[in-house]
Amino acid sequence: MSQISVNHLTFYYDGSYDNIFEDVSFQIDTDWKLGFIARNGRGKTTFLHLLQGKYEYKGTITTAVEFNYFPFVVSDRGKDTLAVVEEIYPDYEFWKICREMTLLQVDTEVFYRPFNTLSNGEQTKVMLAVLFSKENSFLLIDEPTNHLDMETRKMISDYLNKKKGFILVSHDRAFLDQCIDHVLTINKTDIEVQQGNFSSWWENKKRRDEYELSENERLKKDIHRLKESARQSKEWADNVEGTKIGRKSGKYEKNIDTRAYVGEKSRRMQMRRKNTERRQERAIEEKSALLKNIEKVDVLKLFPLRHHKDVLVRLEDVEISYDAALSPVENNGRRPNEKQVIKDFNLEIRNGEKVVLRGKNGCGKSSIIKAILSSASNEAFNGYNGYNREEEHDRKISGRFEHAGGLVISYVPQDTSYLRGNISDYAKEYGIDETLFKALLRKLDFSRIQFEKNMEEYSGGQKKKILIARSLCEQAHLYIWDEPLNFIDVFSRMQIEELILKYNPTLLMVEHDRTFVDKIGCKIVEL
Repeated sequence: MSQISVNHLTFYYDGSYDNIFEDVSFQIDTDWKLGFIARNGRGKTTFLHLLQGKYEYKGTITTAVEFNYFPFVVSDRGKDTLAVVEEIYPDYEFWKICREMTLLQVDTEVFYRPFNTLSNGEQTKVMLAVLFSKENSFLLIDEPTNHLDMETRKMISDYLNKKKGFILVSHDRAFLDQCIDHVLTINKTDIEVQQGNFSSWWENKKRRDEYELSENERLKKDIHRLKESARQSKEWADNVEGTKIGRKSGKYEKNIDTRAYVGEKSRRMQMRRKNTERRQERAIEEKSALLKNIEKVDVLKLFPLRHHKDVLVRLEDVEISYDAALSPVENNGRRPNEKQVIKDFNLEIRNGEKVVLRGKNGCGKSSIIKAILSSASNEAFNGYNGYNREEEHDRKISGRFEHAGGLVISYVPQDTSYLRGNISDYAKEYGIDETLFKALLRKLDFSRIQFEKNMEEYSGGQKKKILIARSLCEQAHLYIWDEPLNFIDVFSRMQIEELILKYNPTLLMVEHDRTFVDKIGCKIVEL
């Protein structure tokens, strides 16, 4: 066991407005299983890059271990998977990677398939197998759960629980609970390390926040009382002081024996005044040390429409298939004409229902969403925000689709890569109120400085918040969100939970965060 020691770390990006880290110091052991928690844009990935020496910084990072980062950069995803493995780890030992693949329940036949034909879960597992086949290194695992189904997340958390010596960035609370023994947190003013899993860290944080809030209220009352006491002491001291000289001293001047008494009384009143002021200053100082790391989680707002019909969308006997070019399945050296992903599927979405499509990666969840959108009228859905009707020619869809008349849909896609330019232009482009849009982003922990940047400069979580805030600004009968929580921090997930429970919108989702789905009480549709 060795240590990673961070001392007086200060870092900012060239041309940025403020420091990402300022005079940060802490230590971690290299055999810990660390969960890394912070709000979006606080610098989690930046810190992992600093550990790898990718940026210049002030201060020192001292360690005897080598760092390896997940996910690896794959330059050509069209190559066979084994060729990709060779590219990212030229000195790999095949038997070690096969050992890790077996633990992750992946058949080694994936080595001989093009990497881009593997599902998101398979790609993640291959990369993790490569990562853990390396020895004598400390692993930096950056958000491995995005796009992964619940079953795969459980499998990977069980796998990680048997390992040690890593920092894991994840916002999935159940996933973190299952595989970490320490928590590394970027707060508003510092970085702290704490023993335990996410649940124990969260309980400690709530207790500390509650204590600081109650202490803050007590000190506010103390300060008010001390201010009033100081004011009275000043009046009394000034009145006594006035009896030593001036007109008030006239009655004392007649008797010289009273002068010593008046002087001593004045001195004591002045001391009382100064002591009260010092106590007030200490109380203000104590109060200023509180609340610095309390995360302000504001209540979000939503403006759902209620349709006069009970059933908003009905699907009967739906079948969806894709062209062979999109299928990785080989059949005696020949590809079949098409790959069927959905067969005999039925679904009803009623007013006020929250429906979650659940199943393994590649089982057709997003295909169902796109089929619903493609069957909707242009008045219901205008094809914006990541949905391209031109993609429909790749799919063959059959079955019966019914939409309630006048149905309005708001859609949040998985993909955020198309976001470009500033958010003011984005708000105008989609006809939403810019003031409301920015207010919602502020509640989702955007600083005002972020509004001056272009969206391509945002983190993955911040881009996702752009899409969610845009959807919250739209009045719709049906909200369709495809994996909305990818990259979204824990605090914002809790905000969205409270929003859904409060406003009860009609919602169709694909989401793999087990805690989130359980909290909002969805109807689960298994595929």
